[in-house]
Amino acid sequence: MTELGEHVAIVTGAGAGIGKASAARLCRDGAKVIVNDLRPAAAERTAAELKAAGGWASAAPGDVSDPAAVDGIFAHCEAVLGRCTLLVNNAGFVHQAKFEDLTVEHWDRMIAVHLRGTFLCTRRALPAMLAAGDGVVVNIASQLGQIGGIELCHYSAAKAAIIGLTKSLAREVSARGVRVNAVAPGPINTELVLGLSEAWRKAKSAELPLGRFGEPEEVAATVAFLASSSARLYVGQTLGPNSGDVML
Repeated sequence: MTELGEHVAIVTGAGAGIGKASAARLCRDGAKVIVNDLRPAAAERTAAELKAAGGWASAAPGDVSDPAAVDGIFAHCEAVLGRCTLLVNNAGFVHQAKFEDLTVEHWDRMIAVHLRGTFLCTRRALPAMLAAGDGVVVNIASQLGQIGGIELCHYSAAKAAIIGLTKSLAREVSARGVRVNAVAPGPINTELVLGLSEAWRKAKSAELPLGRFGEPEEVAATVAFLASSSARLYVGQTLGPNSGDVML
């Protein structure tokens, strides 16, 4: 219960799925958690559930692709808890379409939420982490950022960019006390993945050596590990709870 007791965490996109499971796991391990989601009701609901389970949580809704909203999320954290020591960049969405059917609007929104959101939140968190000489950033990528995904070119591109950002930033800041790593889940039983076509899900399931999709809690365990002192040698890494879809 105290492994992460020193952490003040911001988890973006924590209204459901991997973000919600990660927020719950971090709370269970002792962290105080600021719950972000684009949907205010979802953020409030997750925070209420975490508090009912005995954790410390507070909702801070907002669009991570908007610099003003990001500043508001961090200002809320600083007002009620102090500086963010653990940032989990999880906010995202999935949109399925063939490449030739993608519009500029589809592309721009995908990049804005996933990549720009990760950039904006990390940029806001980093100065205080560097000043203190410690902090942890965990970026949620995807195995599709490593191998690509049919009818998910824009999603795969955004996640690949997050992996590149993770490696580059880790090289810049690790010696100054801030650990930056990524998690690249395979297909997980979340609202987002279950919203993809049945044909896509059936084909992907057949490809997996484990023979099944993962659960959000299984990814949350990896997030909690990277947040912990047990992961202090992990720098710029991309861990893959992916049912064997990618083997490195």
